[in-house]
Parts: sequence; C-alpha cells; structure tokens
Amino acid sequence: MIFVTVLDDRDFRATLMSKDIPLANIHGRRIEPLQEHLLPLQLQRMGDIETWLSMRAIDEHRVNSRLLKKVLRLEEKDNVSTALKFNGATITDTYWVRPWNSNLRWDQVRFTSNYFDTLALRGDLSAFSQRPSRTPELTNTGSFEKCWRLENGEWWMYKAGNEYEQFSELFIEQLGCQLGFPMAHYELSGGYIKTRDFTSGATVNFEPAFGLVGDNEDYVHNYRVFQNISQDLADQYFEIILMDTVCLNADRHTNNYGVLRNPDTGKILCLAPNFDNNIALISRGYNSTPRKPDIFGDDLRTLQNETNAAGLYAARHPLPVVTASVIDRAYAATGMQADLNYLRQFVLTGYQQTPIVQMATALEQSPLIEP
Repeated sequence: MIFVTVLDDRDFRATLMSKDIPLANIHGRRIEPLQEHLLPLQLQRMGDIETWLSMRAIDEHRVNSRLLKKVLRLEEKDNVSTALKFNGATITDTYWVRPWNSNLRWDQVRFTSNYFDTLALRGDLSAFSQRPSRTPELTNTGSFEKCWRLENGEWWMYKAGNEYEQFSELFIEQLGCQLGFPMAHYELSGGYIKTRDFTSGATVNFEPAFGLVGDNEDYVHNYRVFQNISQDLADQYFEIILMDTVCLNADRHTNNYGVLRNPDTGKILCLAPNFDNNIALISRGYNSTPRKPDIFGDDLRTLQNETNAAGLYAARHPLPVVTASVIDRAYAATGMQADLNYLRQFVLTGYQQTPIVQMATALEQSPLIEP
C-alpha cells in the first residue's frame, strides 16, 4: 500500500496500530487517541506523529541507506516517507501505520524475511537484481552500517565495526554479566558483530528512553523519571550508567537505552538490557596512558549527592565489585586478543570513580584489586 506522506496535508489519514489493535486515528500531523494507555510513550508525552515516524527511519547519512532507497524505488526520500514505505513497522515493537479504510492485518505487515540484508550491511550491489520487497532495513536506525537477519527463527542484528569496536562490545557484555547485570548478547560472525533481538520478535515492545525524557541525558533527571515509575527501573538505569563510567561509554544517548513494555497492557516491565557499547573502552585504540579521571565520575558523584542512588541500590542488591580477576574472566570470555594489563588499568580507573568503591570499602567487601 503506497502512502501520500505529506503529514501537514489535512487529507492525510491513517490509523496507528499495535498488532491488530487501533491505537489512534491520524489526521495530518494530529493524532486522536483511541487507546491512549497503549500509545508509544513518545506520543503520550509529545503527541507528534511526524517526529515519531521520522525517528523510526534509517539514518539518511549511512551510505547504504541511499542504496536501499534506490533499490526499493523510493520516490520520496524524507524520513517520514522512508518509515512509511513499509507501514512504519520495526522488528522490535508491534506499532505500525495502517492506511485509512484498509483491511491490512498485522500478520501481513510484520517482517518474516529480509532480502536486502547484505546491501544494508556491506553495500552488496547484487541486491539490485532483487525485486523490491518488504524489508526491516528502512526502520533499522543508528549510524553504523547494519542489518537484520533471521536465523533459526530469531532475528539477529549484524553491525559493521573494526576489531577494537567489536572487542569493546564483547568485553563490556561479559563484564556486565560477571557483575550480574542484564546485558544484550553479542557474538562475532563473519567479520561482523551480531546481537540477538532482545524483544524476541516483539513479544515485548522496546521503546527508547527518548519517549520519556526527550534528548535530556542528565543522570539526575533520568534517574528521577525512572524512579517515579519504580525503584526497580531506577536501579536498572543506575547499572547502565555505572557500566558507562567503568568502561567509558562516550555514546550513551536517549535512543540506545530504554524500556520494555507489554504490548497488550502498556505496562512498563523493565529497562531493556544494556546494549550498544561499541564506542567505549578501547574502541578508538590504545592511548599512551590507559585512563585518567573524567566527567563520568563527576556526573555519578552529582547523582549520588542528589539522589543517594548507590545507597538505594545497595539496599536492594549485592554491590557490583570490580576486581582484576573479574576483568580477567570477562576478557577470557571474549575469545579475542587485547592488552590485558591496559584493560585492567583502564577499567579499574573507571571503577574507582564510582560511589560503589567507597560503599564496598565501608562494608568491608572485596578489595578493589585482588592480590
């Protein structure tokens, strides 16, 4: 079904759906809620359907994005038109847009194959011999070249990157697992890194934190927003930013963390597992000195002073103590080669910036560096 996607045209009409449930009528840029509690959080907060659709579109600056639009015969290449080419559907949630008075169903919209994965990932020009067909790539967001592949009934996202970026992603996953944190699972495959769809085919909806906080990355603001929903969410957010501090993730933004919701009730279940750590750790290579104290420690101290986030966390969870042996186990689990001594210094310097260190010392827990 082809859309006329001029959203400021009052004649544009459609229905926002979740699976086969109508959530809102769309009139131009306006929405008229039908099931407000099931609407995407961003629309509940802002009501701006155009921005919501635009943010679901593939990054137009990716080289392979332009190739995809060409092979799929997109006449209008703006973000809204791109997202709506295949009804605004994605792999990781149940939202989509149904043309007005259409009988289109969810089982006709959701993705069951992808014939343009190699074009999206590595610019494989043989895809130009394929006839246009439904693909999840037009709503596969982010700045790195990537693609979705269906393997043994599960969707996996493949992402391009250099060896340092791939190691950093794998190591941070393993370190988080050592500390008992929920982490997205990563593997190496054919020169790329891949991660399993943590929504299990949209059995839950992933919604970026942007839907709750906009582009405000301030730790205190985010923590309090999550805390107002539940202390569990605030604790899970604390785990993410703790890992960011320990491993120097410089690219945490409000679209690469978020919540998982029940698509049938709208209930927020938990934060999504920690993912997207490929611009952290040694992703930009080795420096002459492993690491110095940085702004991440300053931001965590501000959070602690204003919210006692570490104290509230410690009252409900074992303290995550990072030691040399924890680092060594995470390193071994990656199956890759790196400078282990450098990693130890880097990670322990980051860990020393966290309020967990002082609390662990006060509670006479494990020492920072084991003998």
